[in-house]
Amino acid sequence: MRPAFTSTVEARINARRAAGGGALIGYLPLGFPTLTESIDTAVAIANNGVDILELGLPYSDPVMDGPVIQAATVQALANGFRLKHGFEAVAAITAQVDTPVLVMTYWNPVLQYGVDRFADDLAAAGGAGLITPDLIPDDAQSWLDASERAGLDRVFLAAPSSSDERLVQAVTQSRGFVYAVSTMGITGARSDVDSAARVLVTRLRAAGSTSACVGLGISTPAQVREVLEYADGAIVGSALVKALADGGVAAVARLAAELASGARDIRAAV
Repeated sequence: MRPAFTSTVEARINARRAAGGGALIGYLPLGFPTLTESIDTAVAIANNGVDILELGLPYSDPVMDGPVIQAATVQALANGFRLKHGFEAVAAITAQVDTPVLVMTYWNPVLQYGVDRFADDLAAAGGAGLITPDLIPDDAQSWLDASERAGLDRVFLAAPSSSDERLVQAVTQSRGFVYAVSTMGITGARSDVDSAARVLVTRLRAAGSTSACVGLGISTPAQVREVLEYADGAIVGSALVKALADGGVAAVARLAAELASGARDIRAAV
């Protein structure tokens, strides 16, 4: 049974869709280029049109991440990033903006920290939930239990290669949204968003999804608009991280505002 609390992530997505647009979800790695700057950057993009923040915990073996995000992760770890800094950053960000904050993490750090302890500390910091790219619902009972108890969203991934049964599991067990991986492979900005994303979202709708967000490969306002013609949210990561690396907080804030223009009033453009 679903708990009585309302998902702030799902509520934000629904509000954007009701207004005729869709949600822009922005990914940033915590600790890059420094912990303080990553906090400032998250606040800046939230203040420039990003509807939901996805904050990545640096990990030593990021199997899904492309070269831009890998380089940022390496720098964050070299600077001494530790898991406790993630909770500190979430608390600092949520104290400044009301944008829902999801943490993206591989599952091993959660296991090492303790699943219940992690859920409690994330909730205490004001976090909305977790995106877990390498955890499937079949293996997630401890997280399902902890997230129910702590009132946290849980976002599972769906890929074009997923069976219909797996898609139903992802839809049933996710809360907030289902993360639809638009291309087979690692993250990184691409010139064309794979047409497989549209087919995948159609399959997710058939499986019962009302909140399907597409990530991996989105980097321009036009691509944001294209994705939101059929999906509920567009997730941008590598393009934001590259802007931060090349031009600092001001540059990534400008890019966020540009991307947000592609997420508004989609109905008027189609």
